[in-house]
Amino acid sequence: MNKITLTLKVWRQKNAKSHGRFEVYKLTDIDTAMSFLEMLDVVNENLTREGKEPVAFDHDCREGICGMCGAVVNGQAHGPLRATTLCQLHLRHFKNNQTIVIEPWRSKGFPVVKDLVVDRSAFDKIIASGGYVSVRTGSAPDAHAVLIKKDDAEKAMDAAACIGCGACVAACPNASAMLFVGAKVSHLVLLPQGQPESEARVLNMVKTMDAQGFGNCSNEYECEAACPKEISVKNIARLNHEFRKAQIAK
Repeated sequence: MNKITLTLKVWRQKNAKSHGRFEVYKLTDIDTAMSFLEMLDVVNENLTREGKEPVAFDHDCREGICGMCGAVVNGQAHGPLRATTLCQLHLRHFKNNQTIVIEPWRSKGFPVVKDLVVDRSAFDKIIASGGYVSVRTGSAPDAHAVLIKKDDAEKAMDAAACIGCGACVAACPNASAMLFVGAKVSHLVLLPQGQPESEARVLNMVKTMDAQGFGNCSNEYECEAACPKEISVKNIARLNHEFRKAQIAK
């Protein structure tokens, strides 16, 4: 087993109204097979033994599926690896004696709850504003009963891969949520089941996105680069197209 020594500068903040600060923690002989979140577990075990308050951070499945984990590592959302969530990032990708700066997502739409934990309920509100699919499905249809073009089906599945982690917002200099909203609009509008409410859905979701304080897209492409599921910025173009179309039809 390979062991390394790391210096961590971790953002500590009691709540959204308090002032935050960086605290420095030294870890020695850390196994490089550990994941990033396992390393934070070690930090918290050490702090607990010292009678200090552990670092609060989001996590759940630790398998890159749920979208719960997230932090800015040395200026990059989810860390230095492409198509990787924070829980899938391992210490073998860091160097011995390296200093790692760990911060929460930075966005008006994601206020800090505590330390590395942010409130991402704004995404839930955007999803809720999109409503539902009203088409009557009845019993499960045969796989070939509704004809869908292969290209459309693949694009819809690619968009549906979004896990709502918020890395796109954290990476964007404008804190835009358009990649997230674009993915959610795209995966329904590309399928026949999503057509009946398509116009109301895109208008309501964009309205809610703006109300939650997210910025606009200025084509920086940082969102696509940071996305652990590699959601394409083409979904933002589709979002804009569907939004303009819905406005004309309104």
